[in-house]
Amino acid sequence: MLFQPKDHLVGLDLGSSFIKVAELKRKGKGDEYILKKFGVIPIPPGSIVDGRIEDMKTISEAITTLFKTNKIREKNVAIATGGYSVIIKTINMARATEEELQDQIYAEAEQYIPYDIEEVNIDYQVLGESEFSPEQISVLLVAVKKDLVAEYIDLIDMAGLNPCIIEVDTFALQNIYERLPNISEDKISMLIDVGVSKTSLNIVRGGTSLMMRDNANGIAQIRDEIAAEAECTDEEAEMIIADQKSDLLSTEEIKEITLGVIDEWCADIYGMVSTFRSKTKNNDVELVFLTGGGALVQGFPEALASELNTSVSILNPFEGIQIDKKRITQEAMNELAPLLSIAIGLGLRRIDDK
Repeated sequence: MLFQPKDHLVGLDLGSSFIKVAELKRKGKGDEYILKKFGVIPIPPGSIVDGRIEDMKTISEAITTLFKTNKIREKNVAIATGGYSVIIKTINMARATEEELQDQIYAEAEQYIPYDIEEVNIDYQVLGESEFSPEQISVLLVAVKKDLVAEYIDLIDMAGLNPCIIEVDTFALQNIYERLPNISEDKISMLIDVGVSKTSLNIVRGGTSLMMRDNANGIAQIRDEIAAEAECTDEEAEMIIADQKSDLLSTEEIKEITLGVIDEWCADIYGMVSTFRSKTKNNDVELVFLTGGGALVQGFPEALASELNTSVSILNPFEGIQIDKKRITQEAMNELAPLLSIAIGLGLRRIDDK
């Protein structure tokens, strides 16, 4: 064939503070990918809250600007959802055939989903034998509210794009983790994405998720506490965080507030790790990877490493792919790496993926 059909998607990550985009293309017929373009654009506070689109017009215009600025012409996109409208649970069920499992999964799901079963789209993945009994299997259950899916589709349509895949943000991050070099499939790792108002936690081994959890921690906690202490607006508090100095607060006061929030983050993460340890047989988290804006909060990686007594590093999404160095500078990669993991993970998806 003279012209090969396009099967790649543009990864589009809709965050509470920034929208991120990444376009990758597969090299030949293999499993190697090259990053061609990426970009980030800030959005006004309150435009996206807890994964819900509060200002469709502003966000659609930001997406259009982001694509135009970075000269991305591809219209097919993969997007991610998250927030309280997405439920992820690992459950244990009796062994069953695929057909029996499909019949049983909805009945089981009703126990774990705080919404009417008719209000959600449900998917699942069999993880393997349960840690508790050889007569049971572990199943990863995912439920997303139908109105959230419709909301995202309307937004992407408004931006003139074609939504081909809607992924859960935690899984998109796992996509890029699985491509990191020198990661043994026997190692148990924890992926932590700290955003503005939500932290996603995912304990994985190889390509299998062992435990997932979201909590309401995020960078907004630091902003809110600084705003309260300095008696200033959120916008002024964000400037204080960026500059690490202010006429309203001393450098030591800013540091103390930040470390107090970091301690809360570490305590919650330690709680999940402790739960994982208690529920599994002699298993422990060996590696921890941070991503999202929270990964850049000074002192957080070091505090978490001390809390968990294990290796903690900032995930570099560029390590598992090739880079088009004619278009992408090392400076841009260094600056934006922690923000782009989910967008790049989405960009690895193909149109015919299930």
